[in-house]
Amino acid sequence: MYAVAEEGLWATGAKRTNPEEVAGFIRAGQIAVARLDGRLVGCVRIHEVNDTTSEFGMLAADPVHRGLGVGRDLVRFAERRVQDAGHDTMRLELLVPREWSHPSKEFLADWYGRLGYTVTGVGAVEESYPSLAPLLATTCDFVIYEKDLRA
Repeated sequence: MYAVAEEGLWATGAKRTNPEEVAGFIRAGQIAVARLDGRLVGCVRIHEVNDTTSEFGMLAADPVHRGLGVGRDLVRFAERRVQDAGHDTMRLELLVPREWSHPSKEFLADWYGRLGYTVTGVGAVEESYPSLAPLLATTCDFVIYEKDLRA
């Protein structure tokens, strides 16, 4: 599901994650999935950052089912889940190329803004995620977005 959204960002054959890592997220109760007519159509990872903040990531919707609100529903689910846990801030990180504009990333930046997320920072992948930096086909940063869930 990431193939289109991150096309051109990763070196050929590079894997952003692996089955063992995802299995660990599932065991930890951090993965939520969306189903439609029994078919898997989307997923999101939700995890705690600190006592007041949680983060969602690995948000993906099956391209065949885009436009049906799968992504929006997964984000709303994630927000409700962390509110129920007593957290008042949701954050996410959007991987973006540093030297060029990626259409999917531009779409997501606008979409997150419409969902109430604002940019609170930018980080360099090579500094915060040194193990991922060599897997990139282009130099990237991650843009940090947050939303106050109390509003």
